[in-house]
Amino acid sequence: MIKKGDLVKVDYILEVDGKVIDTSMEDVAKEEGIYEEGREYKPLEFIVGNGELIEGFEEAVLGMEEGEEKEVILPPEKAYGERNEEFIQEIPKEMFKDADFEPEVGLKILANGIPAEIIEVTDDKVILDFNHPLAGKELKFKIIVREIL
Repeated sequence: MIKKGDLVKVDYILEVDGKVIDTSMEDVAKEEGIYEEGREYKPLEFIVGNGELIEGFEEAVLGMEEGEEKEVILPPEKAYGERNEEFIQEIPKEMFKDADFEPEVGLKILANGIPAEIIEVTDDKVILDFNHPLAGKELKFKIIVREIL
């Protein structure tokens, strides 16, 4: 049985709002139409309890055994947290004058090294959302333990 401190390899399928959005398994990615050329599909390897992954995922694998499959639903507080309106910031558009791109809605950028999505552009301002894309979302994981090392 998996306990804190164990090095494990697990495969996963992540569903949000009833749609598969990520997986560690190539065949599932192709089947779901989310396959990315060049991505290495392989089991996720991590030390349980080290805080390498979201809290709910690490908690979910505790007590599982090699070969076991499990589905869990993680509320936002056990995943990427609730959306926070304070993470939405307005920046003067002139701050982008030296950028090598034109700000447009939906564009994902790094602002001072922090990932953000442009959610609005006007003549004089750009509004950035620094919330994680999955903040406020319930995550459904299917987890398959491949190996306990």
